[in-house]
Amino acid sequence: MKDALAIHRALLEWETVHEIVRLPVAMTTADELPKALGLPAERCLVTRVYACDGVHPREGAHAREAHAREGGRTWESGRTWEAGHARDGGRRGRRFLAGVIVPAGGRPPAEAVRRAVGARAVRPAHPDLVNAVTEYAAGLVCPLLLPDSMPLLIDPLLAGGLDTDDVVYTATGEASTALGIRGGSLYALCHAKPMDLPPAAPLPSPAEPQTARSGA
Repeated sequence: MKDALAIHRALLEWETVHEIVRLPVAMTTADELPKALGLPAERCLVTRVYACDGVHPREGAHAREAHAREGGRTWESGRTWEAGHARDGGRRGRRFLAGVIVPAGGRPPAEAVRRAVGARAVRPAHPDLVNAVTEYAAGLVCPLLLPDSMPLLIDPLLAGGLDTDDVVYTATGEASTALGIRGGSLYALCHAKPMDLPPAAPLPSPAEPQTARSGA
């Protein structure tokens, strides 16, 4: 499994300034980073992982290896990959994971994720699947060193709301450490695509005042 040491070595190779922080308390999920570090949620990033049904053009070796680890079955239905692929022309049988970087505690609209990756349906990925495909502990996924087959999105408000020199923190796959890195460096290295959020629903028009009727 990937951990803080693997991330540290990769960032040294990429000559990227960073810090591995030892947390005062162990986490169960990255949503606990603000409390552990005493920082606002927008400085603490969580990578949500979704299981997607449909076609993703960049699906490659990592996804095929994940299917092999699952015994040649699709992730949800239990049908064999080959059978599902043949029956629908190679569209409905495909499964892949997608990640979304959000502030701690945030959850993107599932429909926005589905549209962004071109999937037929999306749902939060099962922890066992997250572990197998990302090689990070579920709930503690870092947005770096993810498989090439896994599209990565980012909340556009998060991407545009921080200065590129601001330090942000994310999980490392371990319960007791966090990665501190400049936001601009993280975004450049993980190649996350800003996600289109659905427009806010229009407010209802105010009711027109009723004209008082005179009594008979």
